[in-house]
Amino acid sequence: MRPFMLGRRGYNLRGGIAWQKDIRVDKHLFRALVQFWNSAYKCFTFGEVDLVPTKEEYITLLRCPKIQVRKTYARVFSNQAFVKKLMSISRMSEPWITARIQQKGDSKCVPWENLRDLILTHPDERKRVDIFALSIYGLVIFPKALRHVDEAAINLFNRLEKGITSVPAILTETFRSLSSCQKTGEGRFIRCVQLLMVWFHGHFWKVVKVSYRVFFEGYSPLKEEAAIQRREDILEEKWMDIFQNLKEEDIEWRAYWMVPDEIMYRCGNFDWVPLLGIWEAAGYTPLLALRQYKSRQFVPTTYGLAQSEFSFKGTHYKKRVQELSDA
Repeated sequence: MRPFMLGRRGYNLRGGIAWQKDIRVDKHLFRALVQFWNSAYKCFTFGEVDLVPTKEEYITLLRCPKIQVRKTYARVFSNQAFVKKLMSISRMSEPWITARIQQKGDSKCVPWENLRDLILTHPDERKRVDIFALSIYGLVIFPKALRHVDEAAINLFNRLEKGITSVPAILTETFRSLSSCQKTGEGRFIRCVQLLMVWFHGHFWKVVKVSYRVFFEGYSPLKEEAAIQRREDILEEKWMDIFQNLKEEDIEWRAYWMVPDEIMYRCGNFDWVPLLGIWEAAGYTPLLALRQYKSRQFVPTTYGLAQSEFSFKGTHYKKRVQELSDA
């Protein structure tokens, strides 16, 4: 199997998503970090320091092709059945797919063990790579039911061949998970956490820099993070003390792997941007991140921001999804 290309789905598997499965998540760090999440502005606030994961940073981390930068994922409510989408991705028969679909909570899913078998035995090499990539999306980036790939993740993956980027969806689920985790106070975070950890270390990177590596074709910040043996014995209380006493000079404002190009900072006349995920919609205030691009940062007007946040269930949500898609 060629390990570098993700079939027709458009991602470089090595430089993009594959390394996330090898990135360790420091639970002490995360539990402290989430307490500094500002749900009102969708950013981390450490005293007078505001930092937020941005679309451009995640595009760089995942090494999305340029053709995908201007096309975002929006959930499509079509008549194509879940079975048909899985058939398209796997090239397996309808009876084979139907026999393996399970209901978990309010959504359908497929067990990881069935996908694993296809990765090992599928006669089509390209399909083996596609199914491997689908598994990473469903188990690592957008996990829901343990050891199962959810229908929502499959819907997104099914559309990647259209040349879209999944970055806004990843940001949405990251923001919503952080807000939910902070609200419950339990520190339970399950979505997109590996990317968040790489982003965090990119802004707290206080060692000798070798930034020229970002220009190398084979360079991947995710690969580098997976290879680093970071300390995991720093307790939550110590991280809390670090964050509470954070100074501006302690921050690496522009991540060492970031080479900024065009920056999205507003949507129409609004100082915030609506983002569509695979389960929910969220608001995003990139004006808070301008300092991360060596520009002046200020607090934007967030009137209407809360109206862009909702789950994809209940009444009238399809109409709101369509309105945000048009915007």
